[in-house]
Amino acid sequence: MRTVKLVSLIVSSLWAATAILAASEPAKPITVRVASYNVEFGKSATAEEIGKMLKPYKLDIIGFDEAPDGDWTARVGKELGMEHSYVGKISSANHKDKYKSILSRTPLKGTTEHELQVKRRRCWNPASAVRAVTEIDGVSIAFYSLHICTSRDREKVGHAYRLASEVLPKETTQRVIIVGDFNNNIGDAAMNAIEKAGFRPTWSDLKIDVSKEFTYNALDPSKSLGVIDHILYNTAAGAKVTAGGIIELKKPLSDHKPIWAELVFPRELKAVKGSQP
Repeated sequence: MRTVKLVSLIVSSLWAATAILAASEPAKPITVRVASYNVEFGKSATAEEIGKMLKPYKLDIIGFDEAPDGDWTARVGKELGMEHSYVGKISSANHKDKYKSILSRTPLKGTTEHELQVKRRRCWNPASAVRAVTEIDGVSIAFYSLHICTSRDREKVGHAYRLASEVLPKETTQRVIIVGDFNNNIGDAAMNAIEKAGFRPTWSDLKIDVSKEFTYNALDPSKSLGVIDHILYNTAAGAKVTAGGIIELKKPLSDHKPIWAELVFPRELKAVKGSQP
């Protein structure tokens, strides 16, 4: 009887010690590896070629712009072992095969597309951003992939401003990532509007001087527009960018260069009014 009680006491003590250690350890953060790529309607490469190129980055989720319709995104996913995809229905400027899509290693839910229209002479319409929520390591992340028009020097006009003032304020997921071809450089009024909405470009954390780089035109650098493809995250989520950059290819697979980033989100966040974990 004494032996049974002694064993029971030892087991209880070990359990209590384990519980105390678990409680004292900081919650494990969530690491997310993302990429963005304007593939120019698959003009210069197949879905399979793009998938093979992206494979070394071990990505969790990818946003494509100017993507072909149909199973193109799923075919990239087959190369990468990423089974979940969502393709929007709005083709940029109503051109053929210029859709926005999301490819994910984990299931997608809440898929939707936000149409962005503006009345301006020098801006094409329609633009859009596709959005989905995925769960990584038990935590929900809202992901947007977009393709929008240049907004020139006016902040309160254009697709970027509509995104910042009408779409993003309604997002209820605590952790948010936005990627895509913004057709604007960091420092432009359009990008400033998105940053004022609570978002930060990964370039800032990576200490990359984007004034000395370009993501367009990969096929003809003499027509460079600088870095117009970006990855941003909401600052309220407290993420840190630990790796990333512009993917330089010996043989371009599109007129844009792909970009990627590794973001680390803390598991525990301060409560944000109206948000969902």
